[in-house]
Amino acid sequence: MIEKKIILEEIDPLDIYGVNNKLFNMLKNRFPKIKAVARGSEILLEGPPDELVLFEDKINALVHKRKVKSVLTEYDIDELFENNDRSAEIGKVEMPNNEDYIIVYGNDGRVIKARTPHQKRLVKDYYQNDLIFAIGPAGTGKTYTAIALAVRALKNREVKRLILTRPAVEAGERLGFLPGDLKEKLDPYLQPLYDALGDMIPAKRLQMLMEDGIIQIAPLAYMRGRTLDRAFVILDEAQNTSLGQLKMFLTRMGSDAKFIVTGDATQIDLPNKRDSGLVRGVEILKDIRGISIIEFGKEDIVRHPLVTKIVDAFEKEE
Repeated sequence: MIEKKIILEEIDPLDIYGVNNKLFNMLKNRFPKIKAVARGSEILLEGPPDELVLFEDKINALVHKRKVKSVLTEYDIDELFENNDRSAEIGKVEMPNNEDYIIVYGNDGRVIKARTPHQKRLVKDYYQNDLIFAIGPAGTGKTYTAIALAVRALKNREVKRLILTRPAVEAGERLGFLPGDLKEKLDPYLQPLYDALGDMIPAKRLQMLMEDGIIQIAPLAYMRGRTLDRAFVILDEAQNTSLGQLKMFLTRMGSDAKFIVTGDATQIDLPNKRDSGLVRGVEILKDIRGISIIEFGKEDIVRHPLVTKIVDAFEKEE
């Protein structure tokens, strides 16, 4: 057992300790072998040498994070201890050696994994391509698998932000008659994305991530003019975009970004179905290296067994 002193210089200790030392106590509780006391800008430590070194590393990481964030949160403490074995490999993306295709563990330890052939291909292709089109009927898990991959990338610090977007096709006429501000008007269109995230991230943490801008959910129109570096971006319901909108979205891709576009060409909600740019866009881009196109089918439907029969019936009618 040895003693060590850490001095916080050029930073307000309250920014690191949190109100009533809440953040400091969370950090201290992660080191049961260490006795830690915070006194002003000094932190007095006593414990095993290797534990003291690790504790100081975590404090230095918090100081660095505070310099780029206005306020530290409980999530920042948790993040310090996630994927420690990857700390030297931030940004490096590798295919997991996992035959079960487990993507991420959701709330209450729920296992979220790729279950169907095309879901598994989506997982594989993610590690080999920066842009993926996942196209197919409802219930095939296109968007859910994509969001699971995005949450995994965020937890592994492969990306800095997770951005989910979809077109609000009625943002012109009928949307104006809905009550509330713009966010309240648009939330019904974005609710499926909230639902998927809610399965994978605890509600309190999800709220923190959204407040910090680490997770963003917005209508497609909000993407114009942005450059998205080190971000995982999902465009859902892409069949409701025009070719121009699709081009606008895809050209937002910045360095170290991952884009997944999902859509169902049989569920176009545009007034003129021929205005949809998804099928045409895929045709234009299909031969570009680094772009993967996955066509999901009825065999990938993972909802109620009746959904497959419903899709069959409508296909026959059409």
